[in-house]
Amino acid sequence: MSRDNALADGLVVSAHGRHYLIETPDGKRHQVRPRGKKSECVVGDRVRWLVTGKAEGVIEHVEPRINVLTRQDEWRTKSFAANVDQLLVIVAGEPMFGESQLARALIAAGSADIPALIGLNKIDLPQAEVARERLLAYRAMGIKVVEFSLKADPPAARRSLLPLLQGCRTLLLGPSGAGKSTLINLIVPDAGAQVGEISRALNSGRHTTTTAQWYWLDAERRSALIDTPGFQEFGLQHIDAANLALLMPDLRTHVAQCRFYNCTHRQEPGCGVAAACARGEIAPSRWRIYREIYEEMTTARF
Repeated sequence: MSRDNALADGLVVSAHGRHYLIETPDGKRHQVRPRGKKSECVVGDRVRWLVTGKAEGVIEHVEPRINVLTRQDEWRTKSFAANVDQLLVIVAGEPMFGESQLARALIAAGSADIPALIGLNKIDLPQAEVARERLLAYRAMGIKVVEFSLKADPPAARRSLLPLLQGCRTLLLGPSGAGKSTLINLIVPDAGAQVGEISRALNSGRHTTTTAQWYWLDAERRSALIDTPGFQEFGLQHIDAANLALLMPDLRTHVAQCRFYNCTHRQEPGCGVAAACARGEIAPSRWRIYREIYEEMTTARF
């Protein structure tokens, strides 16, 4: 038998350092490691691996990806997950979400051709109305916003979320305190048991929050949630600054009206984006975020 014929298929469902947990098409899970010192695998990757022992093996090849969601700053690149169908960003009014972080996540998703939606949690709390107002610009640009209260009304939250998650591999992002863990425990059958299995298999002693985690939502393994760790910064250095406005739907609408083809939409005369801002067609916060990110992109490399 050739080496290629000896390789088995696997799906990366979790990682801890250089140790990965993969799932085979029959649902069995195995601990594996990459061959060599460098590893480029992320949760969601399809891999080919070689069995080296009982329930253990070595990753020999990573299959081509459909997509991968990535953030990159001046120092390092971090990929969240690969081969996902959609991104769900969880936000809340308490604590109030950071609009810059939300915008950055949506820009990264757009650059990877990953459809995105926003989940507004804790709508039973007083600050929910302020959060709704901050999301008006995102609704206006066509991004779906679904509202729920994971703790105050779990049944209604399930009814709102499940139709959006069925049949999809959904990557979950959100700041600390927004309700990601609550959502996982509400939506995922035996979430705690799955976490325990991962920790035992990877010898991590506890569930780590430094990597993404794959959860099946159904016995048929057609729907999945990929939970991700929290983060403080979301760099976009992997994106060309010239494409930034094109990845922000409300700005993109007005780019064609710019006088100059290479307009940066900051101080050039005849800028269609600036004119739309002056007419109130682009929210001031979105204009501020664009300039903030553009400046970051064009100065960090020097």
